[in-house]
Amino acid sequence: MTSPLTHFDEHGRAAMVDVSGKAGTSRIAVARGRIVMAPETLRLIQAGAVGKGDVLGIARVAGIMAAKRTSDLIPLCHPLLISKVTVDLTPAPPDAVEIEATVKLTGQTGVEMEALTAVTVAALTIYDMCKAADRGMRIEAVRLAHKSGGKSGIYEAE
Repeated sequence: MTSPLTHFDEHGRAAMVDVSGKAGTSRIAVARGRIVMAPETLRLIQAGAVGKGDVLGIARVAGIMAAKRTSDLIPLCHPLLISKVTVDLTPAPPDAVEIEATVKLTGQTGVEMEALTAVTVAALTIYDMCKAADRGMRIEAVRLAHKSGGKSGIYEAE
């Protein structure tokens, strides 16, 4: 039986997947997550009263930068020529910020890891900027919500 795990060679050693024989296709991945905090922390963010600056704006840029650097963080990810990254951060009163990242490219491998990395780093950035006010924040429910393109086709989370 062939293993569905693709990041191992025939000897069981970690290996980068060879995508050289694959055709380039349009690929999109959407990831979502949230950071839960004290209601007062969300009020500070919304009021622009966090001393370190525009929390959501900086978290958006951090998520975009993280998507572009995913192959530096995840050892077997391919460096990709990403076409577009969007990171949307939406306050969800009384106590959370919802995060959604969309990553697009035309290429030989998908962008799921890039979208997941963007969401996670955006959440970590919010934590970093607000930790003086709230060390109890929780990053939750980071998951792939949608992917399209490539041999495996479309995936939609429930």
